[in-house]
Amino acid sequence: MASDLVTKAKEAFIDDHFELAVDLYSQAILIDPSNPDLFSDRAQANIKLHNFTEAVSDANKALELDRSNPKAYLRKGTACFNLEEYQTAKTAFEAGASLVPEDKRFGEWINKCDKCIAEENGELSAPSLDATSAEVVVKTDAAPKVTEPVDSIVPAKPKYRHEFYQKPEEVVVTIFAKGIPAESVAVNFGEQILSVSIDVPGEEKYVFQPRLFGKIIPANCKYVILSTKIEIRLAKVEQIHWTSLEFNNNVLVARSSTVATGNRRPVYPSSKPTKDWDKLEALVKKEEKDEKLDGDAALNKFFREIYSDADEDTRRAMSKSFVESNGTVLSTNWKEVGAKEVEGTPPDGMELKKWEY
Repeated sequence: MASDLVTKAKEAFIDDHFELAVDLYSQAILIDPSNPDLFSDRAQANIKLHNFTEAVSDANKALELDRSNPKAYLRKGTACFNLEEYQTAKTAFEAGASLVPEDKRFGEWINKCDKCIAEENGELSAPSLDATSAEVVVKTDAAPKVTEPVDSIVPAKPKYRHEFYQKPEEVVVTIFAKGIPAESVAVNFGEQILSVSIDVPGEEKYVFQPRLFGKIIPANCKYVILSTKIEIRLAKVEQIHWTSLEFNNNVLVARSSTVATGNRRPVYPSSKPTKDWDKLEALVKKEEKDEKLDGDAALNKFFREIYSDADEDTRRAMSKSFVESNGTVLSTNWKEVGAKEVEGTPPDGMELKKWEY
């Protein structure tokens, strides 16, 4: 029963066996997935293991189930604070304080967030934080206490493949998940966290929650669920080049001068003659457009030009019809192909056969 697992999980937590506690809470959640306290308590165990992104995810789930759960706000704020997402942490603490104004911990945490936010903005020197709260996690170079060697932990292969590309002002993340219902997808944005969960009934839940390379503007971020993928657009706070999607302490960030100088591109010193890359890019595009091709190459070029100049619905229609028909149909009418599966139409004299694995 779930209650027996919870009792054992609490005993494990008291004995500092935090990984065992997380495992027991996870088993209890499988039995009782609508209990917000289970997610809140697992978040606390994850905080002790320094699994801060997992703790944020658990706290968010607890709050989805019960918006009046002060423990969930406290644990979300604690995890976000340790991820240096001070504004998000402060918002969580303020929400918790409004529920239990007599709990002094929320006020103490809010003051700490204010100091760190001011320090980030250059208004104060580095704050001195006192570890008086029972929820405080002290960052040290020492590894968190675990019940088995770290080398024995092999990361599971992700269920869905993802990739990203970027522009000066945004990062576009694509998760290749085909045929996922919109109601099974949850996407949340933090100051420097992207949280994506795909929970399809009968399948193992997929969670992708990286701490991002740079900070983003949550209010300006957006996502769209397509038939073959989930496309997420992250609005950068600063127009810097992300060398990876996830944060890395060892990477030095070179800030672009576009923030201070409008749309002008940064100029770097070089001993070589300067090339006008914009002009070269325009020249290459012109040559590609004017290139004379024959047969299938000309047809493919024609379709590429249609796709590149098309709106989002037209692109979706072209992609869906081409994939579902096994390359035999290419439609630009989303209203026609969006509501049904596109059947293959082989050329005269040929038969369409499905690939057998």
